[in-house]
Amino acid sequence: MPISPLAKKPLQATVAKLKRTGRALGKLKPQPVNPVQTLHDIKARRVARRTASGLQLVLADRIDFVNPAHWDALAAQTVFLSRDYLRVLEAHAPANLEPRYAMAYADGEPVAALLLQRVSVGGAQLRKPGGKKLVDPVAGLREHLLVCGNLLVWGARSMALAPHADEAQLWHAVCEAIYRVRRADKLSGQSDLAMIKDLGMAGEDVPPSLRLLGYRSVETEPDMVLTLRPEWKSWDDYLASMTSGYRSAAKKLLKDCAAASLTLRDATTEEMLARADELHALYGQVHQAQGLRLATLSPRYLPAMAAALGARFRCRVAEHADGRWVGFVTSVHDGDTTLGYYIGYDRAANADAPIYLTLLQSTVQDAIAFGSSRLSLGRTALEPKAKMGCKPEPLSCAVRHRVSALNWIVTALTKTAEHDEPPERSPFKAVA
Repeated sequence: MPISPLAKKPLQATVAKLKRTGRALGKLKPQPVNPVQTLHDIKARRVARRTASGLQLVLADRIDFVNPAHWDALAAQTVFLSRDYLRVLEAHAPANLEPRYAMAYADGEPVAALLLQRVSVGGAQLRKPGGKKLVDPVAGLREHLLVCGNLLVWGARSMALAPHADEAQLWHAVCEAIYRVRRADKLSGQSDLAMIKDLGMAGEDVPPSLRLLGYRSVETEPDMVLTLRPEWKSWDDYLASMTSGYRSAAKKLLKDCAAASLTLRDATTEEMLARADELHALYGQVHQAQGLRLATLSPRYLPAMAAALGARFRCRVAEHADGRWVGFVTSVHDGDTTLGYYIGYDRAANADAPIYLTLLQSTVQDAIAFGSSRLSLGRTALEPKAKMGCKPEPLSCAVRHRVSALNWIVTALTKTAEHDEPPERSPFKAVA
């Protein structure tokens, strides 16, 4: 009996996944080894781990403890390293997260500004498929992770390195800062795993200076990015550049929401503050469905961020005719990029109207209004983002276990790590 088209799709997906897993496991087969070279590499890594970077370091528990002029000189690269934002993060951080800061100096000149986060991870951050709590003994797990990066945002937005400084020495200083913070925080609990988050590179390797210090690469799902054309001055311009099928689908989302008595509008900071619990409940419906939840926003985080960033922050809500908010999306203007930031929606209401997809595509309007050249929508939901015209940009993390002898486990995990591949879509007309 021939397989029906409906049955073929999940079957093909399963076969593709098995092939990817087979390729990953194949990489674990023993490879020819040069004993002399291996011994040389082991000695080189041992020496590197016990050698300081040669730069001077400053560590701090609060952003107001660092030299503001020195920090701002480097951190102007992104709003997520601005002191306005970092004060919001300190005041409204997730309950299991503590920020730390480090600066590196070369002969008195600041050459690196780093945001680090000490994260407590347990059963509350993990879920089985379907949202069920983990059973013991994993449910009682409580470990600490030290992240050079920000779990509340993606991309290279937590580290500012001076472009003229020696790259290898800077990476050595980053690792030295991680080591010093980990040692300083030991009284609060040992951090066994260190991670440098969201390096903009693909593949299985990290910069040679990081690998020399024992770090291994884990490739994650890509950042889905829409490149905005200069001629797009409005939402209508964006729609006009699409082929008829994609343009009709985009318009239909708005029509379906209107038919369900839903209106999309900007929310003021005052409204966000007054209805913070309502916003947080919508965010929670999306967040609770995720299997890995290393950090959960506090109810006041987004309203406080809106107040601190002002015109650089926008919140759009899907409002029912009776005044209820059934969805929201936030956008952040960050240099030449707009981030489609956090989103939340009522899952029951979304079954009757395409709230999520309509809010997602509305971030294009924000990016155009901000005058950005790029719209970054992050990981997950790769299919609808590809239909909007987004293309994948690779992201990876560098990880290391504090016990160097156990780094073979990290290496094995990185070999078998897999993620969904973004689909190929071409929603725009060909450009002459």
